[in-house]
Amino acid sequence: MRRGMDPSDWVIEPLSLLADLDTILEIELESFVNPWTREMYLADLENHGVSFCYVVRDASQRVIGYCSFWRVLDELHVNNVAVTPAYRARGAGTALMREVLREGARMGARRATLEVRRSNEAARRLYERLGFTVTGLRRGYYTSPVEDALILWREDIAHG
Repeated sequence: MRRGMDPSDWVIEPLSLLADLDTILEIELESFVNPWTREMYLADLENHGVSFCYVVRDASQRVIGYCSFWRVLDELHVNNVAVTPAYRARGAGTALMREVLREGARMGARRATLEVRRSNEAARRLYERLGFTVTGLRRGYYTSPVEDALILWREDIAHG
């Protein structure tokens, strides 16, 4: 298995096919103990101009990851980001997040925020490589198991 892949191997685009939602829900189940439901995604996607979902596809055009986010005034709020286990640590998540940050800046966002489980070292390393820093804590934010969330922010997303 190749660890890193050329960024040209990935196609990153807004979610446009509701059929891809089934794959997103599968990745949710593989990635989170409290995954979002179909109804949550559908309701979120109805919030046009605020709520967005981008997918990353492999060379065969299969959805292998996604990022859902909101643009609220000049802030980008990352809700969920995940890559299917077979493609983790191969560059797809980094490429996806970089594109989401670029798109957020294009939409007028100046900074970005997200929460991450304190124990999720792999995600924390990814976010830190992308310029996010820990700025706060939400005690008991996650359930199953109960765990604190670290609040991360990245300023000036248009640069870098």
